[in-house]
Amino acid sequence: MSQLESWRRAGLLPRHRRRGLGRGRGSVVDVVDPVVVESAAALVRHVRQGRDRRLAVLDWFAEAGTLLVRPGAVQVPEPPIGAVRQALVWVLERSVSQRLVAFARSAAGAGEEEQDALYAFAGRLVGPYRGSAHPALVRAALETGEDVPVEAEGPDFRSMVHLVAAIGLGAQEVGVDALAEAFAAFGMFGLKVEDWAQMLGAAERGEGPPVDWGMFERHADAVGSVKRASDEELVRARTVLVGLSGFYCVYVLYGLLLPDTPALAALRQRIDDLGVFPILDHVIAVNPSPGQFAVGLTVCLEPFFDNLYEVLMEQLMEGPDIFRIPGDETGAVGFGETWMRTLRELPGAGGASAGAG
Repeated sequence: MSQLESWRRAGLLPRHRRRGLGRGRGSVVDVVDPVVVESAAALVRHVRQGRDRRLAVLDWFAEAGTLLVRPGAVQVPEPPIGAVRQALVWVLERSVSQRLVAFARSAAGAGEEEQDALYAFAGRLVGPYRGSAHPALVRAALETGEDVPVEAEGPDFRSMVHLVAAIGLGAQEVGVDALAEAFAAFGMFGLKVEDWAQMLGAAERGEGPPVDWGMFERHADAVGSVKRASDEELVRARTVLVGLSGFYCVYVLYGLLLPDTPALAALRQRIDDLGVFPILDHVIAVNPSPGQFAVGLTVCLEPFFDNLYEVLMEQLMEGPDIFRIPGDETGAVGFGETWMRTLRELPGAGGASAGAG
């Protein structure tokens, strides 16, 4: 009971409605409020000893936004949005991206030595992670029993520190070549380093559309974005993040031999036509920590990702039977069985054909 009272004092758990008995006899609960019960259950699932309560609030908020997949499952109630906002700000202020931006701003005008320190600091924080290999290349390798070629990996994400440097030091200090490398690391629209260098160079010379560097400054202020967003915008950003995560996962699972139905192929083609898989690969975490969820949700406050979500939802509405193989009346069940059978029959998988001998 002390734990429940602690959650109530923190504003995380509402109280059951009580009816007074009159004449100093206290009060009673006539009806148990299911919202209170489910809210308490959500807190029990996510609060752990030694773990900051704000992380549990973010896990609860993420869970409340997931789609119900089990018949009869109870919808998880929403946590108090004020507590969600406080948790997002607390996590973002401690994130790697915010630490990088703060360091970059402190290095502005401090000389070459401080700029070198920025790049060294970024190298320690970001690490050597490269983008995922494209699912089509992974699928081809699995089907032939070969290794995924090393060149299939995406560009080194450490080069994106150039964008952070541009926010703190100014684009002129960083230079066109370094910035082109940073934009190419995103993999946006299939453009290479040379393409970005040409466009940024033209903008610098006044021969092309100017680059709105203020946009990057605003995007870097993740904490400010969350503070300025309305309650409805935070919930909408979660909807966008959950939806894009689903589209991303389906695309990735194609690389793991997910049956390629016409509806799935059309959805993948739309993502390819938009050139946004590398962006999704950078933004989406399949099983996000509260910190990753906070960063992803903040990114999805941007109109670009909201519009991308709408475009992909329109494509899904045009071909909703993504998990139905043509001619198979068993629907999703047959789809899943086909996928498992394909995986068992992989070269070297030790399936039925290997055991028959």
